[in-house]
Amino acid sequence: MKLTVIIVSYNVKYYLEQCLDSLHKALGDIDSEVYVVDNHSHDGTVEYLSPKFKEIHFISSSHNLGFARANNLAIRQCHGDYILLLNPDTIVGEHTIKECLLFIEEHVKVGGIGVRMLKDDGSNAMESRRGLPTPIVAFYKMIGLCKRFPLSHRFAHYYMSYLSWDKPEKIEVISGAFFMIRHKLLDEIGLLDEDFFMYGEDIDLSYRLHKAGWESWYLPSKILHYKGESTQKSSFRYVHVFYEAMLIFFRKHYGSMRILYSIPIKLAIYIKAMSALISMSCGKLHKNLGFPSNNKKMDPVYYYIGEAVRQFSLLAQSKGLTFKVFEGSEETLPNGHLEPVLRDAVFSEDSPAYVVYDVKKYSYEKILDIFSRSNRDTVHLGTYNPDTNILITSEEVMS
Repeated sequence: MKLTVIIVSYNVKYYLEQCLDSLHKALGDIDSEVYVVDNHSHDGTVEYLSPKFKEIHFISSSHNLGFARANNLAIRQCHGDYILLLNPDTIVGEHTIKECLLFIEEHVKVGGIGVRMLKDDGSNAMESRRGLPTPIVAFYKMIGLCKRFPLSHRFAHYYMSYLSWDKPEKIEVISGAFFMIRHKLLDEIGLLDEDFFMYGEDIDLSYRLHKAGWESWYLPSKILHYKGESTQKSSFRYVHVFYEAMLIFFRKHYGSMRILYSIPIKLAIYIKAMSALISMSCGKLHKNLGFPSNNKKMDPVYYYIGEAVRQFSLLAQSKGLTFKVFEGSEETLPNGHLEPVLRDAVFSEDSPAYVVYDVKKYSYEKILDIFSRSNRDTVHLGTYNPDTNILITSEEVMS
């Protein structure tokens, strides 16, 4: 078998459904299998999706195993020559997986591949290309030099932001949101380290791949990554798990450093975590005391582009949305909301906007291409599937 795709899911059944729909189109005639490991979700993920996707292997865990352990559970059962670790809150372009397989098969030194991840406003996710977080690289990142000098090979190595977005580039760390790897390498370097519950395991796996003499590459093939819909990034647990992962990685790979260097690095991690907790606590206290927020959100406008106009309109009305509809398809409006007839309406509003694409009339690849050219951080992607009557954005799901 050519490829195994493994998805670990937790309480994101509608995002996962959309991911599986895009994955079905992306796999096409590839000899493949798909495993979904459900980490004890409480939203009925397996009961909802297993009748719809009968060809997929669902593994329903009785408790939350964490990302590494859940992936390993499926890896031990799978048969693909290549393995793709994929997040459930992603949309994969129709040709993305084929392009990755072609590249890794043609380059014998390549062990792993990552791709161009887009955020929901079409901008590039910095996590698409990363360097190994050596102590000095991590130090530059934490004190802000990485952000201040994005074209510097020295200061910006953490995100390797000096590399081109539009051509293949050699990188050092592949994101766990889309991580393709040769199956045989996991026999050589070991499976994901289960000491990491969530976060950091992709960096650790990339580092071990690197130390074993294999190359990691970035390809400009696109996916959308909602970036952690299954994780509350404003929660205290997130801060604890994220910075604990940093400490685990440091102790594992740089624990032998002289104390003169190790103490400041550990201290910096603790200070960063403490700062995040204090900031979060102040924000929640401010809200609980009833102080007015300076960041009041305006109600967004939803622009629907598709052919199920009446069906979408009924859903939008039932949810009290402010919306406008434009009847069209990939053939009649190939540039979507960038077409002149739509662009002025979408970009003229002061309020945030969601452009909602009918996924039956636009391919996922076309939607991602249009948004990658949007260049407007107040305009965000939405999708609507007439077959399920579900509207999905990065903020919510409506049905």
